Amino acid sequence: MKEAKFVLETNVSEYSRQYEDCDILGLRFEDADKKLLKKLLPEITKPLMLRGETEVLMQLMEVLDRKCIIAHAHENNYKELVPAAVKGGHTLVIRTPIDINLAKEMNILTSDMGLPLDKILIDTDIGGLGYGLEYGYSMIEKIKLSNDKYLNMPIISFAVEETLKTKEAKSSAQMALMSEITAAAAVLAAGVDIIVMNCPQALKTLKGLQ
Repeated sequence: MKEAKFVLETNVSEYSRQYEDCDILGLRFEDADKKLLKKLLPEITKPLMLRGETEVLMQLMEVLDRKCIIAHAHENNYKELVPAAVKGGHTLVIRTPIDINLAKEMNILTSDMGLPLDKILIDTDIGGLGYGLEYGYSMIEKIKLSNDKYLNMPIISFAVEETLKTKEAKSSAQMALMSEITAAAAVLAAGVDIIVMNCPQALKTLKGLQ
């Protein structure tokens, strides 16, 4: 399997030092708690990814003291997020449905607004189980095999999050752990560059596979 970077993501209210055993720390925000973010920033030594709704991200970017990954932009909010990301020098996750043409179109639209191509992470979305996972897997392969400058960006995958929504993963903690490892291993094999994980134990297992 190829070397990939791992994001260990948690709700900002549950952040602790254990989540720094990763390549990139991911923090999810339900609301724009700028005071909390400003308090945490001096403690965080890892590269940072922030995730939340559009207005939340817009406000959080106002207090950032470093360049971060912002997740995510899509067809309904990119016009708001792109200028703010460009101003701060941030990298933007661009999410589209599982369609290579839509991914390319969004990358063109955002780059036309001034977002450098090297500040784009592709998220083609993916199902959590069965055909949805297989279709998402093949889409990652297609993008990796394409010879197109508007698709030649790193791919980030939230496959684990989708898998953990399934009833199988919710049946027990052990099944959740195994589901997370399996989903992450699949997209890793497909060629994903960045994988977003939820469980420190699952991340440790995946790193051992590389």
